[in-house]
Amino acid sequence: MGDTMIERLYDIVQQRSDEAPADVMLAAKENGQWRTYSCSDVWQTAQKLAGGLLAQGIDNQVLEPEQQEKIAIISPNRPEWIITDVGVQLTGAVLTPIYPTISPEEMAFVLSEAEVKIIFVANAEIYERFKEAFTQIPTLKTIWSFDVIPGVKNWKELTDKNLQPDASVMARIKSETLATIIYTSGTTGNPKGVMLTHSNIVCNINDSMPAFTFAEKHSKALSFLPLNHIFERMVTYIYLQAGVSIYYAENMDSIGLNLKEVKPMVFTTVPRVLEKVYERIMNTGMDLKGIKRLLFFWALDLGKRYDNANPGNPWYQFQLWLANKLIFNKWREALGGNVKAIVVGSAACQERLVRIFCAAKVTIMEGYGLTETSPVVTVNRFESENRRVGTVGTLIDHVEVKMAEDGEILVKGPNVTIGYFKHPELTLAAFKDGWFMTGDIGIWQENRFLKITDRKKEIFKTSGGKYVAPQVMENKMKESPFIAQMMVIGANRKFVSALVIPNFMPLRKYLRDKFPDVTFPDSNSALIKMPEVVTQIQKAIDKYNPLFGHPEQVKKIALLADEWTIDTGELTPSLKIKRKIIEQKYAKEIEGLYAE
Repeated sequence: MGDTMIERLYDIVQQRSDEAPADVMLAAKENGQWRTYSCSDVWQTAQKLAGGLLAQGIDNQVLEPEQQEKIAIISPNRPEWIITDVGVQLTGAVLTPIYPTISPEEMAFVLSEAEVKIIFVANAEIYERFKEAFTQIPTLKTIWSFDVIPGVKNWKELTDKNLQPDASVMARIKSETLATIIYTSGTTGNPKGVMLTHSNIVCNINDSMPAFTFAEKHSKALSFLPLNHIFERMVTYIYLQAGVSIYYAENMDSIGLNLKEVKPMVFTTVPRVLEKVYERIMNTGMDLKGIKRLLFFWALDLGKRYDNANPGNPWYQFQLWLANKLIFNKWREALGGNVKAIVVGSAACQERLVRIFCAAKVTIMEGYGLTETSPVVTVNRFESENRRVGTVGTLIDHVEVKMAEDGEILVKGPNVTIGYFKHPELTLAAFKDGWFMTGDIGIWQENRFLKITDRKKEIFKTSGGKYVAPQVMENKMKESPFIAQMMVIGANRKFVSALVIPNFMPLRKYLRDKFPDVTFPDSNSALIKMPEVVTQIQKAIDKYNPLFGHPEQVKKIALLADEWTIDTGELTPSLKIKRKIIEQKYAKEIEGLYAE
């Protein structure tokens, strides 16, 4: 990159526009065709948007967090999202992204607390969903839409004015100016607004950049994790700084198709999406017959044993080379044929998945961080010597970590939030002697690789006084091809039990093969009552139980028919399970497990 000093997020876009105006910066499908936006397009449009917003009377005389104007965006990923982000920054206002999947009640709470004056919505569907909530916001002045919606102002009205932000406005925007407020849905209580400055995020970009050594100019990234998530947003600016073009997937269901079209070199994801990719591969394998089926499972078995820190004997290496020629090359083709790395964050990734994908020459770079740390704290590097399976990698530059007496991970660095918006008491409670308390429990391996062992809030005690770390158990047991989701229960109970959602497709295939004379019902709710099904899931649990201490082992299970999703309320937008909500929703089933 050039010599210009990057102090604010928008400096990255300006610099790219100055250096390579014609290069593709962003791309998205419009009317079935990929439409590209050059670096110059993005920068020019963002400036016009800023000029148009300033003409609306945005007050930017005082750039203090409380006084800065708040502008919300409610939209899936698309080029307009990033253009709006940059445009809002240029006005000195604060962008507050909100997940389109939250409830209207939560929406009204967030917009009111942030005192939002202007909202950008993507489309008619989102507008209709929250129209009622918008009427409850006393500070709201204008709603702008990206798509044309009858009766709603279109954002092109702002850019068509051809205005530019005043140089004096931009001169007032410093690295310590607040750039965004991100409301974390959390698994408990009301959302909290995490305040991040330009400096918080820019430092995290610069300090994470060395982990992206493989990112080549003019290569492509596919983006589908919500930009509302600081992880995807920060990585976006890394891509831009590295000269990588960003292509937005049409939606979560089209990822497979879009990977083949775009042929990206990299993408970021959360473990649940990776699990689904793996499940699809497994279903294909289950359909194979004869020698093809044998080869598929032989390759899979080699992959499960893969360890980059211990490459194995020459015979194993030869077999792996062969497996890559015969089997894994098809996996890479399904991902577009060019993927070098997949960066995974947000929740713990199953070790088995990391091993298999890395064996297939698709490097999984698992990292760790929080919204409050902008987000990256540690990451497994692309180079083998700085990557360990089962850990979240090594510290990035300028970030410090120490363990509290109870094992909680404490973080300090220029990437750490300046606090929670309008809640100084929460800010005070989140820090201890200047260290941010993450709420995660961890240990060091080899003195440099961080391993997360559980969430502090999620560890529970049985009535017998034994501590249980549910996340570790859930992750291990989900390695069974027959378990899609599960939640371990047992706080203040006599024994540990679990709610389990089977992985229905492979389960049905297995049952048809094993019991050719039995007719299995089409509905999942009827299927989970079949004794053959209960026995099969119990067997899967029994396989992993011995890996845990006797008091931790799952003694009883209740099978559920419906997958937990964001839309049905059991998962947070970053796909973590909301334990309290699930406990309330399935109280009857849980009580049934403990009935005498």
